[in-house]
Amino acid sequence: MQFGLTEEQRMIVETTRSFVENELYPHEQEVERTGHLRMDLIRDLQARAMAAGLYAANMPAEVGGAGLDTLSWLLYEKELGKANYALHWTCVARPSNILLAGTEEQRQKYLFPCIRGEKWDCLAMTEPGAGSDLRGMTASARQDGGDWVLNGTKHFISHADIADFAIVFMASGEEETARGRKKLITAFFVDKGMPGFTVREGYRNVSHRGYTNAILEFDNCRIPQRQVLGEIHKGFEVANTWLGATRLQVAATCLGRAERALGHAVQYAAERRQFGQQIGKFQGISFKLADMAMELKAAELLTWEAAWKFDQGTVTEADMSMAKLKATEVLAMIADEAIQIHGGMGLMDDLPLERIWRDARVERIWEGTSEIQRHIISRQMLRAYGA
Repeated sequence: MQFGLTEEQRMIVETTRSFVENELYPHEQEVERTGHLRMDLIRDLQARAMAAGLYAANMPAEVGGAGLDTLSWLLYEKELGKANYALHWTCVARPSNILLAGTEEQRQKYLFPCIRGEKWDCLAMTEPGAGSDLRGMTASARQDGGDWVLNGTKHFISHADIADFAIVFMASGEEETARGRKKLITAFFVDKGMPGFTVREGYRNVSHRGYTNAILEFDNCRIPQRQVLGEIHKGFEVANTWLGATRLQVAATCLGRAERALGHAVQYAAERRQFGQQIGKFQGISFKLADMAMELKAAELLTWEAAWKFDQGTVTEADMSMAKLKATEVLAMIADEAIQIHGGMGLMDDLPLERIWRDARVERIWEGTSEIQRHIISRQMLRAYGA
């Protein structure tokens, strides 16, 4: 594993950082104060991102993406992650990799329009009664002739309000296992506007203002067989194959925000004077800065190692869980300490710190809670002993 960046990686970092600072930062206060991302602003920034070669950069080159290796992609994600989440996710969209699992017909209808910025996708798994326990989902799909009929509710579905279609996971049957009966899951493409498919406004969220969530309701929503994504009853396999690196994506965006918060803390500690000297010279502040820098470095190394191993084909679930767990918890610590160093000013919205602090909270919940990540890590350790 090489610890230095290649010339191409340095260019990716510099290009993305420049775009974030010059194109996204100027709009942060508007989005934070209104909680709304204007469509005209989305389209303007979308066009700028495309011109900069940053739009859909997570996708392979053969389908029109940038064809980045995993480490380069995460370096790009880290820089984007420094900005307001709604701005970078919506305006510099990275379509879900699960779209690559589609048939050629499905790619033409869903994948390529997303890469061109003509459509947005959303992913619907979570239900009110089934969060981390996907096998506990009750939303169902049953075959009726050549069609499927969908019923049930999904919630916490990110940016479904502007998405043109949803990739929906539904319980489609049951199977007998050594541990009893388990639900079989199938994934479907569901276009917005289909009869029986309703998108309702979601919940007000303390984190990521402007980045909306929605409630999806299915009431005898009938869709044709060609809308199945992957194989029938193989929804888990599709998800595990194509969504494996999303935990690393979360880790990388958290690293970006943590680095931005630390930068503000260091600058303030160097410039703010109390009792005749810079506050950074007081041990109570200097030790905080040292701990913040050390924890950020540890989180970065875990994430970059997992990215490198992903491309080598040697990454484990525990590797990705460690990166996600460490990065999200380090972000929370650094955001909190940065505010503490700033004192009262840290809580004012003149600075991005209170936003970073609020936004940090959801990161330990979505894409697998911290408890789930610890379970994955410990399970891998115990397997060696047959436990």
